[in-house]
Amino acid sequence: MTKISRTDVDAVIETQVANEIFQGVVTNSKALQMFRRLPNMTSDKTKLRILDSLPIAYFVDETTDNGRKNLTKMAWANKYINAAEIAVIVPIKENDLADADIDIWAQVRPRLVEAFGRKIDDAILNGVGKPTDWRKGLIPSIVDAGANVTETGKLYSDINDVMTKVEESGYNVTGLVGGVGLKGKFRMMTDTTGQPLQSTEIGSLARTFVDNGTWDKTLATLVAGDFNQAVYAIRNDITYKVLTEAVIQDPSDGSILYNLAQDDMVALRVTMRLGWEIPNPVNALNETETRFPFAALVPEETSL
Repeated sequence: MTKISRTDVDAVIETQVANEIFQGVVTNSKALQMFRRLPNMTSDKTKLRILDSLPIAYFVDETTDNGRKNLTKMAWANKYINAAEIAVIVPIKENDLADADIDIWAQVRPRLVEAFGRKIDDAILNGVGKPTDWRKGLIPSIVDAGANVTETGKLYSDINDVMTKVEESGYNVTGLVGGVGLKGKFRMMTDTTGQPLQSTEIGSLARTFVDNGTWDKTLATLVAGDFNQAVYAIRNDITYKVLTEAVIQDPSDGSILYNLAQDDMVALRVTMRLGWEIPNPVNALNETETRFPFAALVPEETSL
């Protein structure tokens, strides 16, 4: 059997290819598009210092305390971004790699982008399949905070009520996110006077539509919030390793899917590591534990 060397494969897999894959993941993952990126992680855990209490200022009373200034304090709590690995293995026939007339990576790249983006969004937005040391998903966290509004059929008023939930927590709404089905509702949405949105505050908000199949409309119609308050960090950009003699098993039952040596195949293993968090610091308007920078509009029949 002809053995493909690493040098042979490196002629196909260039550094530029890996960079394009990473940029594609960010584009395809709506969560990473909306969230604020922090500097890359230098270890598998990054500590975030979160403001936990605010200072209090006092007037100085010369008549009762001899003009002495009162003391105050500020406190910080810790939250952590834990890096988790996401990976995919793509088996390819050796003959296909050897065929210079076939642009293998033009076929592979879009599928890698789709798989990574979908997995990241499902974990971040819904908490589905998330790593054990990641925080709860965005929508489950909104449920825990009680920051949900039930639909009334009047979308403009409903969005206003959702935004009010965020504002009562001391945050300004910077955008809205929902499924693709929300597009049609926005096109038909009018303000309280029956006029198209045009220059209203709601009409001017950034809108993101999750089009990779991960938005569960039974859980939420849309989410509004201050997306600067959701952050993520990369531990490792896209890395790759070519496997030439491995056995590829189904993780669910251990059955052998491919024996690369026997099947005259190679496999490209692609990985990246990242984590995310919602710091949610105290602010001048709300120092309670129930504050949260996001709120959701939920269907009436499945009110959270």
